[in-house]
Amino acid sequence: MAKQKSPAPNRFSAILAGGDRRSLGRTNSVVAQVLRKPQLFSELLQCLWNDDAVVRMRAADAAEKISLEKPELLQPFKAEILGLADENQQQAVQWHMALMIPRLQLTGLERRRAADRLKEYLEGRSSIVKTHALQGLLDLAGEDQEMRTEALQILEEASRNGTAAMKARARKLLSQQQR
Repeated sequence: MAKQKSPAPNRFSAILAGGDRRSLGRTNSVVAQVLRKPQLFSELLQCLWNDDAVVRMRAADAAEKISLEKPELLQPFKAEILGLADENQQQAVQWHMALMIPRLQLTGLERRRAADRLKEYLEGRSSIVKTHALQGLLDLAGEDQEMRTEALQILEEASRNGTAAMKARARKLLSQQQR
């Protein structure tokens, strides 16, 4: 029986591993590397499924920062990102997903699916996931008037009854809409 070739090691998993969960470790160096060589983005995204929660958290942070500057890098991985948002329960990944998903070019059905996922994030325990989900819902709505109306209603509710962070973010987002 022939020996099966093991997959090549991921250069980013070792860089992102270790240290304290509350630190970013070397995440910013990964961001810089991928911005210099965007073809490495797929290798970074593989880390979102790593067994190590620290690696997943830092990979999500790096991918979100990169997608802020180069949102087009997300598009080839749309199905994987939407699938990860559906299945991942790690709060530190969810809050980054909430910000990345609206940067994707989505069909109407995909936008509904994404909005439903972000609304589920609002039901979780993490205030930061909830706060980022509010931002994500508004960003996702874009020019879709029906989704925008629903997002604004959710923001109004959060500005009255959310956590302190949700109230502050909701008020800020609502005030930006009135300009």
